[in-house]
Amino acid sequence: MSDYKVGFIGGGNMARALVGGLLSSGYRSENLMLAEPSAERRSVLSTDLPGVLVSEDNNTVADRADCLVLAVKPQLMREVCLDLAASVQAGRPLVISVAAGTHSRDIDAWLGGGLAVVRVMPNQPALLLKGASGLFANDVTTTGERDRATEIMSAVGSVVHVADEGHIDAVTAISGTGPAYFYLLIDMLIQSAENFGLDSQAAHKLVMDTAQGSASLAAVSGESMEAMIAHVRSPGGTTAAAFEVFDDKNVRDIFAAAFAAARQRAVKLAENSGQ
Repeated sequence: MSDYKVGFIGGGNMARALVGGLLSSGYRSENLMLAEPSAERRSVLSTDLPGVLVSEDNNTVADRADCLVLAVKPQLMREVCLDLAASVQAGRPLVISVAAGTHSRDIDAWLGGGLAVVRVMPNQPALLLKGASGLFANDVTTTGERDRATEIMSAVGSVVHVADEGHIDAVTAISGTGPAYFYLLIDMLIQSAENFGLDSQAAHKLVMDTAQGSASLAAVSGESMEAMIAHVRSPGGTTAAAFEVFDDKNVRDIFAAAFAAARQRAVKLAENSGQ
């Protein structure tokens, strides 16, 4: 990546995480650029990311970029892309979108067409460089460009490729929205621990350490989650008692319905993005 220049449109948390991740991985600051309309935010970014060009003007960044990362809110995407179209058509950078619910075909059309567009769905843990992202590359994107996009997104965590853009909706429902599902379970466990009489500090530590340890063990065990549950679920024991309630209340069906609802909303947002 020696002289490959990456420009970011939008200076929010995800763009900040990506730039920070690239810097941590050895990327040179002079090859990174970021456009942000808020003067207050630009000041913070300039302090946090020394050496990175931070500009008020989107086209200043787009004119110099070999890769342009669109990190703006979905409702602003059309306006931002139309304003960038002339610059992008002149330079024809690789385009990466990290905005939820916006089809690559719409981004390509708004930018003038014929571009390599990669759509990525990262998630919140990317802010700690522990994210999980799904990545789709359109037909114009070369293997080398897809690999470049993968390398950039890998600065904030793992990357999974999907061959069908429709699968990004599934990624959104599972890993994009997924952190909130885990936060809900963590919150319920903490609340229950406190209701059982544990003080808040002890409850928080027990639940957080259990969550981290369980995730780490599940990641390396090589066993199915059914087998992992069976190791804890002794016949007639406490885990068995809990799972009898889960099964009676059809907890799996409830969660499956929630995941499906999230995916369907992602589909509708993408369908409406071009309107």
